[in-house]
Amino acid sequence: GTFTLRLLQTTTFQNTSFIETEGLGLLEDIQLGSLDKHTWSIHFYQPWVRPVLPHNDWDTFENMLKIYFQQFSHLINEGAMERGVPYPFVFQCMMGCELYPNRTSRAFASASYNGQDIVSFDTDNGTWTLFQDTDLSRYVQVALQNYTAFTDLVEIVLNDTCVDKMEVFLQSGREALERQELPVATVFTRMPSPHQLLLVCHVTGFYPRPISVAWLRDGHEVPPGPALNTSPILPNA
Repeated sequence: GTFTLRLLQTTTFQNTSFIETEGLGLLEDIQLGSLDKHTWSIHFYQPWVRPVLPHNDWDTFENMLKIYFQQFSHLINEGAMERGVPYPFVFQCMMGCELYPNRTSRAFASASYNGQDIVSFDTDNGTWTLFQDTDLSRYVQVALQNYTAFTDLVEIVLNDTCVDKMEVFLQSGREALERQELPVATVFTRMPSPHQLLLVCHVTGFYPRPISVAWLRDGHEVPPGPALNTSPILPNA
């Protein structure tokens, strides 16, 4: 099947001097590790992750990561103050790659402000492109483009490291990825009005992600319509 490795960064700018950064690594829905928002150290959640990562230069990598977070926070904070961006606000970055069954892959990276995508990374020419044309997004685009150390790091991670590491994780974490967990369905009722009964089915605990859920009435599947409302699959809590 298709597998996705994602690195997520969330930086909350409470004010000009109080900034918190959190991070998370995901292989599909499996949490590989997270970033301690106080020390910026990485905590691994799966026993099969750390042993397959390079041992010799891990300290160097963590130090590079801390320098990046400091410089990134400074860049965004400086631009926000210059442009009168109201605090608090949240800045998010995501990078990763997808590996397809035919062994081809696609890399991606993007940044967002308060949940709205503003720039993405073009892996073909190594440049940041605008999602939306605003003063802040143009500043972020130029700042990231001029932040050559970061852009070079993104290119290395996306073009050289991401797929290689994912293939290693797919081997070391095979048991976790191939596990089968049956869904648990909970049905409860609500009465929006005295003459209306609402049935709600909450399905949780299943793995892998693809799932099909249907309501039956007198043994027949209830088709989509005004009487049936279905949500998409939600992320793990």
